[in-house]
Amino acid sequence: MAAFIQKLFRTRKANTTPPAATPQQPTPEALDKVNRQDDKLEQQISTLNATPSVGQLEDLATGGMTASIRFKAAAALVDKSALQRVQKLAKGKDKGVYQAVRKKLHQIRDEEERQRKLAETIQTLVRNATEQARSDDTKLFEARLEALLQKWNEVESRASQDQTTEFLQAAHQCRERLREMQAEKDRLKQQQEQRSQRAETLSLLENTLEELKQQDPDLEPSLASLDALQKTQENRWLEAARDTQVDKQEQKAYEDLMQSLRGYIAAVKRLGQQREEITALQSPAEADDEAAASRAKEILDVIEWPKDFRRPSMLDALYRIAGKPRLPKTGKADTEEQKHLADSVRQTLDKLDIALEAKQLKESRQLFKVAQQQLKNLGHRHSKSLQPRIQLLGGQLRELTDWQGFATLPKQISLCEQMEYLAKQPIEPETKAERIKELQNEWRDLGGSSDRDLWSRFKQASDLAYEPCKAYFSAKSGLKKANLETRKTICEQLRTFLDNVDWHTIDWKAAERIHQIAREEWKAAWPVEFRDNRPVQKQFDDLLKKLEEPLDEERKKNEALKQGIVERAETLIEHEPLAEAMNQAKALQNEWTGIGITRHREDRKLWQAFRKACDQIFARRDAHKNEQEQLARQADEKAAPVLAAGKSLGSDASADSLHTALTELDALKSEPLSAGAREQISNERSRLSGLLSIRQRQEQIETWKHWITSRSTSTLVDAALPGHWTELAAGVGQPDPVELVIRAEILAEVPSPGEDQSRRMEIQVQRLTEGMGNAANSDDKSRQLEMLIANWCLVQPADLVSEPLARRLGLALEAALASRI
Repeated sequence: MAAFIQKLFRTRKANTTPPAATPQQPTPEALDKVNRQDDKLEQQISTLNATPSVGQLEDLATGGMTASIRFKAAAALVDKSALQRVQKLAKGKDKGVYQAVRKKLHQIRDEEERQRKLAETIQTLVRNATEQARSDDTKLFEARLEALLQKWNEVESRASQDQTTEFLQAAHQCRERLREMQAEKDRLKQQQEQRSQRAETLSLLENTLEELKQQDPDLEPSLASLDALQKTQENRWLEAARDTQVDKQEQKAYEDLMQSLRGYIAAVKRLGQQREEITALQSPAEADDEAAASRAKEILDVIEWPKDFRRPSMLDALYRIAGKPRLPKTGKADTEEQKHLADSVRQTLDKLDIALEAKQLKESRQLFKVAQQQLKNLGHRHSKSLQPRIQLLGGQLRELTDWQGFATLPKQISLCEQMEYLAKQPIEPETKAERIKELQNEWRDLGGSSDRDLWSRFKQASDLAYEPCKAYFSAKSGLKKANLETRKTICEQLRTFLDNVDWHTIDWKAAERIHQIAREEWKAAWPVEFRDNRPVQKQFDDLLKKLEEPLDEERKKNEALKQGIVERAETLIEHEPLAEAMNQAKALQNEWTGIGITRHREDRKLWQAFRKACDQIFARRDAHKNEQEQLARQADEKAAPVLAAGKSLGSDASADSLHTALTELDALKSEPLSAGAREQISNERSRLSGLLSIRQRQEQIETWKHWITSRSTSTLVDAALPGHWTELAAGVGQPDPVELVIRAEILAEVPSPGEDQSRRMEIQVQRLTEGMGNAANSDDKSRQLEMLIANWCLVQPADLVSEPLARRLGLALEAALASRI
């Protein structure tokens, strides 16, 4: 519609120019055409404003009635194929649509390229992770894995489920490899530490034994120190040999040294035990006595002083008393040894004769050399008969050597054959080149050949064999260039680090690690061309020097701190109390671990000194513990017969025996017994005390029964009764003898005769009324029963107490008191 109005206005304006012209009215056909165009325009605008399909947009972009409609339709298209068709139709016809479509296609292609690269990146990461999980190359394994994980975090959201699963599985395998590598590294480190500890143990034992051998034999060594040294080094060796393979020779060296130390310690102990008797034997009265000489020999056999150690003067005197030991006769042994050696020479000469017959030059030379060496160890008498034969065989060996000099042709032919065979073998290039060089040297050692055909054959075979090596060494030249670039990169990284590092807040261990990694990577970037590498090497050395200077300063500072710890530890060796010294030593060990970087060699020296001081401190603890254990063993041995005597007493033992055994056990309380022995003694005391209590209760029951019976027979003497019974008897009241016996039976909970049952019931009812129906406990019952017996013996008339009642009272007493046994 708007286009039509504009067209109309332009027509009118154009028609106003000629003043004389008369405007024409549009024909019905023109008006109908304009209306149809107007309707089509409105329809296209309505379609564009709705939700058009790709086909509709494509039609509008190419057949829209206005440029605005076509441009909007083209801008709304996203389908690549439709855009390409629109671009083709609009080219040269609609510049606006063409440019819009072209720009849209560029964006789609850029997005597709980005997606393609992203997909390739994801696939590359998955492949690299999988390859790393399977690779045997452990160099910078952790760093490469971290780089892979970092890159994966950036693209993980765009990866498929299968790709994510595959990558995570590979990453898990890599982490497992890392853990295995770390475990292997820790195991190797532990093994290295164990080897170091074993070496230090062997060195300490060797030095100790050497000092003992060189010291004055009359200067008595400290057995406590030697015992402590022996035990600490035994424990140290056990820890250093735990869960690791110890070389047989190393183990044998340790066992030999430790056996020598044990033998010396045992000999010193035995010498100390025999000292008094040895002194007695040295008195003038005993010196010439045959019995003294015999006894001296016995003592020497008992002491068994090691031959490698100097004898004390006391033992020398004992040897003089026993008589000088006769040296073993060696003449016969020497003769036998010379005969065996002569037989060995004859066997060697027989083998030499066979080798010469077989023309085996190398073996013949070796056997001749062995025979000459053996002949030097023979005496003149035995070697004289063998000299002619060895001279004869020597001449034959020279002839064989001369003959071999004329036999180079077969060897040269053999070298040609070997070179031709080598040319056909798929061997690793460097190994192959080395073998080629060896064969060429052998050819040269033979002096070459005058046969030009033979030389051409060998030369041609050499060139053919070396042909595959050329490509390898050419590639190796490219590797040298790559390694040189790697070294330049290392220098750039070091320079960047040094330019940006803050030495006041630096992590020194990380800096030391950077120094170490730089050296390792530099060394790994090999081979390189020497001439090209010289300036880069100088640059690397200068950068390393700049890095090493602050590291060395920090190391020296830390070494001074560790030296201070060593000195403080050495002051604790003799410090008292021992527990305080041990606690301070443990604190020093914790302080030691908190100190930073040091030089390895200096750290080892300081650690050895520190470890030695700590070993001496804890050796004192072991010696004290051993002393306490020795005292405990002695106390246990002393207590054993007392404990056995107590255990032999049973329930039939007398009170005196039980009391004596308890007294002897009580006397052991002050002894330094072991925990087990102390517990046994405590248990035995409890048992014997129980038996004594039972025995005393039984005797009390028998005594009271005797007094009860004596009262019934009027033979009781009041003076024999306890003094406090008068007061107890008065506390009962005035019961008649029958009531007294019934009350005793009630307390003892034993039945009364049938004729007394009614009266027993009355007494129980009365006592319940009085609140005395039940005693509070067994002690109260015993006291009430004792009051009744006291009343029976002191208050009841003698003519009323009868023997039957006395028997009933005795039975009640026995039942009541026996229940407490």
